[in-house]
Parts: sequence; C-alpha cells; structure tokens
Amino acid sequence: MKLTGIELRRVAMPLVAPFRTSFGVQHARDILLVRAVGDQSEGWGECVAMSDPLYSPEYVDAAADVMRRFLIPALAQPDRLDAARVGTLLHGFKGHRMAKCALEAAVLDAELRAEGRPLARELGAVREQVPCGVSVGIMDSVPQLLDAVGGYLEAGYVRIKLKIEPGWDVEPVRAVRERFGDDVLLQVDANTAYTLADAGQLARLDPFELLLIEQPLDEEDVLGHAELAKSVRTPICLDESITSAATAAAAIRLGACRIVNIKPGRVGGYLEARRIHDVCRAHGIAVWCGGMLETGIGRAANVALAALPGFTLPGDTSASDRYFSTDLTEPFVLQDGHLPVPTGPGLGVAPQPDRLAEFTTSTEWIPL
Repeated sequence: MKLTGIELRRVAMPLVAPFRTSFGVQHARDILLVRAVGDQSEGWGECVAMSDPLYSPEYVDAAADVMRRFLIPALAQPDRLDAARVGTLLHGFKGHRMAKCALEAAVLDAELRAEGRPLARELGAVREQVPCGVSVGIMDSVPQLLDAVGGYLEAGYVRIKLKIEPGWDVEPVRAVRERFGDDVLLQVDANTAYTLADAGQLARLDPFELLLIEQPLDEEDVLGHAELAKSVRTPICLDESITSAATAAAAIRLGACRIVNIKPGRVGGYLEARRIHDVCRAHGIAVWCGGMLETGIGRAANVALAALPGFTLPGDTSASDRYFSTDLTEPFVLQDGHLPVPTGPGLGVAPQPDRLAEFTTSTEWIPL
C-alpha cells in the first residue's frame, strides 16, 4: 500500500459514570484517532494514551506531537508500506508505544481492508467469540460497589475485576465474595499502588481464591514482584511492567508473574502483542487482553487479539455500553457473556460519520 497521508482526529467521549482507579478519576475520554489513507483503502487506529501521564508516561497531547513531528514523517516511503515495516521504521524513536500502536493499527487496518482479510484471521484467532470481563472502579462505599457488581453479573459478564488501593482492598473483596459467592471469577487490580512492604496485607487476599492480583508494585520493580510472588498464594499478574516480548520473557524467567495482561497500546502494537502472546504460551503463562476504555475502534482490535489461543482468561473487552452511551462504531453488545469477533476486512468496523462528527473536537491532515 502506498500511504498518501495521515489524519489525526481528537474526539471527546463522556463516560456513562466516573471511573476511579488508584491513580485518579476519569469522567470523559479525550481520544486521539488515527486515519491512514492509502492509494487503495484507508484504516483506523486508536491511541489509548490518557489526558495526563498517570497510567504511563504518555499522554494525548504528547502522542499527537510525536506523531506529527517524528513518527508520521518516518513513514513517508518512496515504495509501498505494509504494517510489518511500521515497527522497524519507528524503532529508532524511544518509547511512545501508544502512539506507535495507533499508527501501526491504522496502517494494518488499511492494508487488510485492501486485501479483504480480517484482522482476527491475520493475528491467528481460533475463536468466533470471546468471554468478557468487566473492570469495576473504586467506589465511595461497599454497598455502592455491591450494587455495581450485581448489575454487571446480571448483564452477563463472566468475570469481575475490582480496582484496589491501600485502604480499599480486603473489605470490598470480602463483601463481594460474601454477597455473590465463590463461583464468581474475581480478580483485583492495584495499578502499582502498593510496595513490597505491603506483602502481608496483600497476602490477606489469599483466602478469597482470586484469579490474580494485577500489578501490585511499581512497574519498574520486577524483582519486587518476584519476591512478592513468594509471599502470596494468589497468582501475580503483570500489566504496566510488560512493554515488549523481551520484558515479558525476563519477567517470566525471574518468576515475577504467572499471568500477563497484554495491552497492545502499552507494548507498541498488535504485532508485538502477538509476539508476547507467543512467548507466554511457550512458557505456559496465561494471558488476557486488558482495556483502556477504548471506543469501538480499539475494542474491535482487542476482541480480535483476545481470540488467539493463548488468551485463556476473560479480558477487559467489555461491551460498548460499559463506558459510553453512544459508541463511535456500531456498538459491541454482550451476548451470553461474550462478544463476537468481527469478521469483516481489517478491523471489521468503522466509525459512523454522524457519531464521529458529533464527538470530534479537532482534525489535522498530514500529507505524505
């Protein structure tokens, strides 16, 4: 495909309810979309960077700036460009994986649309639908939490993830177990809120038979996770610490995790996400697909990834109405706790023009 230009589009998507984690509260998503236009087709990618550098060093304004000044010009090629070359062309620029992922996804979508191939098949999917979990933010009270969890279980979600932080961990987990029983698939996510000194407190979660404790310590403290894994019975899952197949292999070798959360934006793209899947599968490490409150564009790609054989745990691939009253694409709707894997060319979905116009705050065209 000969790439002719890139459009950067900012959209503002209000959330149906505030979403609180250990690093802050989100009321809306300021999202950067990427549209890659080629001589045969066009494709879409979604940058999952947040408005502020709280989850990771990346943030939306910086992603737009690095794309505009460095990454997009690097894709200007006299010959044809395919998605497999995007990572190579951008490798010299340090970091900015979420920005790189959005560009790779847009080029990959355009390439596959031109060839009539679905993304799921390209990645190696083996399922027609994927089981869906839901991430439940930190609440003001335990009764409020129980009401929220009850609603998600009634909606059909097959796994519940509770965000935790010091002071909001054992009691909410106990309350959920007592109300809904031991059969509910339950896990917790700390988003780096603890230190190794909290090992005793985290061990108090062991009796509740959780699927995993996600990223309890700082993202750079891989050795600390390895030590923590010796102190708790609940499996440790790494999220922020995993930025590539190489870091995944190192964490596994150190014994820092028994499960890995794969977020394509965090690792620089869907092709690197597939490599992490392959490394983990070769070592018998379970993986699941994390989420960053994506619109239908990013959600479609995540569902395709989650259909690979190594994704043996339900991911955060929730339905559209978990976060948005109106999605940019046709909504993803939960069906018996699952979402169908798109079968159309590329992502299999595209933004609806009227919805895109409604939520767009700015556009910028960068010719190549």
